[in-house]
Amino acid sequence: MKTEGGDPAPAPAAKELKEELQRAVKAIVSEDDVNAEVIDRAQQALCALRGLHHFPAEFRCPLSGELMKDPVVIASGQTYDRQFIQKWLNSGNRICPQTQQMLSHTILTPNHLIRGMISKWCKANGIWLPDPVHEDGVTDADRDHFLVLLEKMSSSLCVQRSAARELRLLTKRMPSFRALFGESMGAIPKLLSPLSRGENWSDVHPDLQEDIITTILNLSIHDSNKKLVAETPRVIPVLIDSLRSGVIETRSNAAAAIFTLSALDSNKALIGKSGALKPLIDLLEEGHSLAMKDVASAIFILCVLHENKARAIRDGAVRVLVEKIMNKVHVDELLAILAMLSSNHRAIEEMGELRAVPSLLSLIRETSCARNKENCIVILYAICSADRTRLKEIKDEESSYGTISQLAQNGTSRAKRKASGVLDRLNRGVGFIHTA
Repeated sequence: MKTEGGDPAPAPAAKELKEELQRAVKAIVSEDDVNAEVIDRAQQALCALRGLHHFPAEFRCPLSGELMKDPVVIASGQTYDRQFIQKWLNSGNRICPQTQQMLSHTILTPNHLIRGMISKWCKANGIWLPDPVHEDGVTDADRDHFLVLLEKMSSSLCVQRSAARELRLLTKRMPSFRALFGESMGAIPKLLSPLSRGENWSDVHPDLQEDIITTILNLSIHDSNKKLVAETPRVIPVLIDSLRSGVIETRSNAAAAIFTLSALDSNKALIGKSGALKPLIDLLEEGHSLAMKDVASAIFILCVLHENKARAIRDGAVRVLVEKIMNKVHVDELLAILAMLSSNHRAIEEMGELRAVPSLLSLIRETSCARNKENCIVILYAICSADRTRLKEIKDEESSYGTISQLAQNGTSRAKRKASGVLDRLNRGVGFIHTA
């Protein structure tokens, strides 16, 4: 079967129409009474099938070959059916399929003229044209409103604050609004435009700071946005500045945004190189209860990358972590970070100097948390493997309480292995040099 241009007729549309016709005919045959509504459905399906053969070429989507239900214009000026061009863009393409032109943005603008012409033609030919349904749940009015809000971010402070608050709320409540930022390559810079006049971040109104940072956090939750958000030039510096100053809610949300963005390994590297670990560690040391979990999560996920471990240690992470753990502050989260850093020889040296061994042994005895016991013994194994001078402390503990032996019998599988390794070091009375 061929269309007017000689191409194969679009199978999905023809198949759906045939199935609709089949259902309608089955209903007509099976019912005793004549149902006018069912007959109309059958006629519409027949007309639509006929229409597939001869609709004007300008009504055909260049991507699907089908009659466009929701024609939209992209940045190159070309018109496509929304569902097909959106799939093209969602796949990471940033060029026009027809012209191969690089798109300056990916906002889709309804082509009301073509839509009206298609509607008129369908009506004249007895073809039913369904109302367009946007898969992302965003209406044309929503898109227009989104663009207006972005423009307001370059206006007066009062207007900026109002627009920023609304963008924050919309991106919190509606995932589809988070996706809108990903469709426009210029949307995120516009969100940050209150800084475009060369102001310092600390000079921006605190409420405006909080709303912008929280909006970035909301955007970063959307998986398709993570790379775009992190690689937009000013985002990471603004997040780092926000870790250093502002109300604690803003600082905490900046840490949460870094954590969320760091789900991508490429973002871990970018954020680590940008210098985010030092302000995160400083904020951890300050100890604000509201920010602690977000900061700890951000440091942990960044240190999954080997080079970021060295950065964190250089920036003072070990001292801060040991002191907080000794003071029983967020022990679960901070022990996990310290265990991760214990693969680094410099971290081991610092832990020895800070007398971390007695605290870790005490934690194993006192805690009921199997994961905390495991992280403690992981660290102790690294310490006694690298520093023979710490073996006496561990041996005295074992003689008094049998702490390590108990863990070797009752711990997690990993804890048992590490505890057995420590016991082996104690029995042999020697250690080997630990390498990072």
